[in-house]
Amino acid sequence: MVSERESEICLSKFSQTLQTTMAAASPVEACTAEEMLDPEQNGRAERVQWVLNAPEPPGLWQELMDSIRETAFPHGNNFPSLQKQPTTHAISVLQGIFPILQWCRNYKATKFKKDLMAGLTLASLSIPQSIGYATLAKLDPQFGLYTSAIPPLIYALMGTSREIAIGPVAVVSLLISSMVPKLEDPVDNPIAYRKLVFTATFLAGIFQAAFALLRLGFLVDFLSHAALVGFMAGAAVVIGLQQLKGLLGITHFTNKTDVISVLEAVWRSFHHTWSPYNFILGCSFLSFILITRFVGRRNKKLFWLPAIAPLVSVILSTLIVFLTRADKHGVKVVKHIKGGLNPSSVHQLQFTGPHTGEIAKIGLIVAIIALTEAIAVGRSFASIKGYHLDGNKEMVALGIMNIAGSLTSCYVATGSFSRSAVNFSAGCETAISNIVMAITVLISLQFFTKLLYFTPTAILASIILSAIPGLIDISEAYKIWKVDKLDFLACIGAFLGVLFGSVEIGLLVALTISFAKIILNAIRPGIETLGRLPGTNMFCDVDQYPMAITSPGVLIVRVKSALLCFANANFVRERIMMWVTEEAEDNKGSAKGRNQLVVLDMSNLMNIDTSGIASLEEVHKQLVSQGMELAIANPRWQVIHKLKLAKFVNKIGGRVFLSVAEAVDECSTIKIMTTI
Repeated sequence: MVSERESEICLSKFSQTLQTTMAAASPVEACTAEEMLDPEQNGRAERVQWVLNAPEPPGLWQELMDSIRETAFPHGNNFPSLQKQPTTHAISVLQGIFPILQWCRNYKATKFKKDLMAGLTLASLSIPQSIGYATLAKLDPQFGLYTSAIPPLIYALMGTSREIAIGPVAVVSLLISSMVPKLEDPVDNPIAYRKLVFTATFLAGIFQAAFALLRLGFLVDFLSHAALVGFMAGAAVVIGLQQLKGLLGITHFTNKTDVISVLEAVWRSFHHTWSPYNFILGCSFLSFILITRFVGRRNKKLFWLPAIAPLVSVILSTLIVFLTRADKHGVKVVKHIKGGLNPSSVHQLQFTGPHTGEIAKIGLIVAIIALTEAIAVGRSFASIKGYHLDGNKEMVALGIMNIAGSLTSCYVATGSFSRSAVNFSAGCETAISNIVMAITVLISLQFFTKLLYFTPTAILASIILSAIPGLIDISEAYKIWKVDKLDFLACIGAFLGVLFGSVEIGLLVALTISFAKIILNAIRPGIETLGRLPGTNMFCDVDQYPMAITSPGVLIVRVKSALLCFANANFVRERIMMWVTEEAEDNKGSAKGRNQLVVLDMSNLMNIDTSGIASLEEVHKQLVSQGMELAIANPRWQVIHKLKLAKFVNKIGGRVFLSVAEAVDECSTIKIMTTI
């Protein structure tokens, strides 16, 4: 039998002794005679000190500096060796900024052969697509070719993806053509329009590079996968409707992008004189492109067939128009395309004027969409090839290439899924394929642009239309519907917003629904009651695991949130007290008896603010008034540090434990000692 004196000592140990050594430098006191009788009790006391005496976590300024250093100096841990080995460190830094310096050392002729073929195949697809996307962006055709020349060269030096193909894409072109014309009309004032486009491109590059340097890449993730699926599908439909202008040879067309305005413009055009030859020519070659794509998918060895189909279509249609003089019979042609290498556009950037704020907003939106598409494309092929894609380096590379592009008459470039798929199928090994493609485009700009004078605009429309199916993923939308209905709401909201409103409205709807989902989960986190799984020391949700056993006299709760803050503090406090009240009513008159201890499992909680601490203090006061105590288990680094600074650990009598199991065992020990 244990004496009454020993029982009092153990009780005192539970409520007071655990915090007497809370100071960071204070060691655990030597075991008393009573503690020698229970080595496990002494071991738990020591483990409590591991929690309470953890080093102080890094501050906000230190985390920011570490983030910048990791981005700017990928081998930052070797920074102190700069004085001893300056050459080695400089090479290491350069390799971090320009990954091509690292992998080019092992580059072989066999790889170059594959990259050369992939680059030429890629160029055959990029040239007609770039011309088409430039017209979609309401720019002259040569600007699409410019955008397929300089940005890929920059990316090849700084990017980490081997398969991604850089250039203009449909969605970004649509964004530009839907937002910038609200500021300047591309028909009445094309020079002012181009200046705004180049400025938006420059600012987009600045935003993209800043996201990486400041570790703000998470902003890209605010456009959720579901929202992106809906946005892409809506944009694809809008892009397809926009191509009716070229496919039907319509002269006067609306600048609006919503489906109702476009269909009205098409309907009005039928009441005017129009040539059916445009439609016949465009549909014929659209069918040819789609058939070659079908054949290429059925036979993987013929991957090159759908890749060169757009270029073949351009060559054949141009010859047909030239030989038949169809341009004299209503077939609209591209006419003059300015040749020569990329001219400088430094003097065209405008950072002052009435549209500065609007251009900055456009640059931010375009930057996020372009980053999202490029990183999604790069990661898809990196996972297939089994290598890691560095997200921060990708953002820096994309940012720098768009900054350089804005200075050389390019508009926003990013990774294209269709061209990247062609690049992958063609067997590319490295980013050299982008360099081959860019050089081919530059040669075409220098020598072959005059040959495109008679290229019909209907062919450019058919090339863009052929890429539309790749942007609409019905199976993925159905999967989203099955898995998460709220995600599907964001998906369909983005789709309908783009289709019946505008690109900005679609993005706004998608972001609003996504943020609403985040806020809803943040301000109303779930509370779960835990029980011990039989034969283990694991404590899990009793609703998910009905076989879990609750401990008599102990209520264990866990907040399903990573942050306890001003947004959810009161809700969490009310839910905890509601659980306590319900448990007390359920146990009234039962064999379990009344709860004496509430254990709050903090394993999910990553951080806490002053409102969260105040709510915990209120919970503690209410529990004490009802004759119960509060204990916390497994608090994370930032959480226990703030709780110590707020003196909360003292207020709960030092009841801090390394795990829920130790908190329950401690309570069980005390109950046994008090009943002896």
